[in-house]
Amino acid sequence: MVADNLSAVLYKQDDLRLEQREISKPGKGEVQIAVHSVGICGSDVHYLRRGRIGDFIVTGPMVLGHETSGTISALGEGVAHLKVGDRVAVEPGYPCRMCDFCKTGRYNLCAEMKFAATPPYHGTLCRYYCHPADFCFKLPDSVSFEEGALLEPVSVGVHACRRAGITMGDTVLVCGAGPIGLVNLLVAKACGASRVAITDLDEKRLEMAQKLGADITIQVQREQTAKEVASRVRELLNKAPNKVIECTGAESSVNTGIYVST
Repeated sequence: MVADNLSAVLYKQDDLRLEQREISKPGKGEVQIAVHSVGICGSDVHYLRRGRIGDFIVTGPMVLGHETSGTISALGEGVAHLKVGDRVAVEPGYPCRMCDFCKTGRYNLCAEMKFAATPPYHGTLCRYYCHPADFCFKLPDSVSFEEGALLEPVSVGVHACRRAGITMGDTVLVCGAGPIGLVNLLVAKACGASRVAITDLDEKRLEMAQKLGADITIQVQREQTAKEVASRVRELLNKAPNKVIECTGAESSVNTGIYVST
C-alpha cells in the first residue's frame, strides 16, 4: 500500500479542504510521526470560523491540529532517545532554546515559539508529521493514543494548579466549564482539593463537570453581576474558596474570581 498524507488544510475562513500533501522526512534532531489521534481545539474551530485569532491570521494554506499522539515512523540524524515504533505524545510548541526565558526554564514564554497550527506553521491533522524529538514524549502502555493526544490540554491544568499551589483540603473555584476548565477540575481533584465548585453559562457543560467530579455547579445568568455570582459561590461553599482558577478570559468572570477571593 502506498503511504498517503491526507491532511486537513485551511485555506481561509470557512474554506477547509482534505488533500494529499508531501510526506516530509525528519531533519536533524527531528522525528517523523505516523499520527494516530488529534484533538480538536477551540483554536482550530476559531481559525476555521474567523480565519484569525488576534494577530495570528491565516494568509495561506495551513494544516490544522496540535493536540497529538502517534507512532515514530522515522528518525532524523542524532536522535537517540526514541526509536521507530515508539508511541509518543507531542508537545506542539517548540522554542528558540537561546533566549533568557528558554535558558531559565520558562521556554513557554519564548517570543520565538513555533506552535503547530499557528500561522505560518502547519499543524498535525495529517497522516505524517515531523517534529523536534525532544518535544515528543514516550507513552506508557497504560495510556491510550486518545489520552496521549489530550496531554497538551491537561498540561495547562497541571501548570495552573501548580501555580495556584492547590493541595490537600483546598476548596477551589474553577470559572468556566469548557475543556480547559474541565481539565483544571480533574487536576485540582488529583491534587487533593476537597471541594471544587465550577461556574458556566451553559447547562450542558455543567452537567459534564458534575459527571467528572465537580462538587458544586453554578449556572451563571447573563444578567447577573460579578458580585452577585461571587456571593452565590460563597453561599454554596459556605465560605470563600482557597483558590480560584479562571478559565474563560471574560471580564465578568475575572471580576467574579477577584470578588470571591477578597
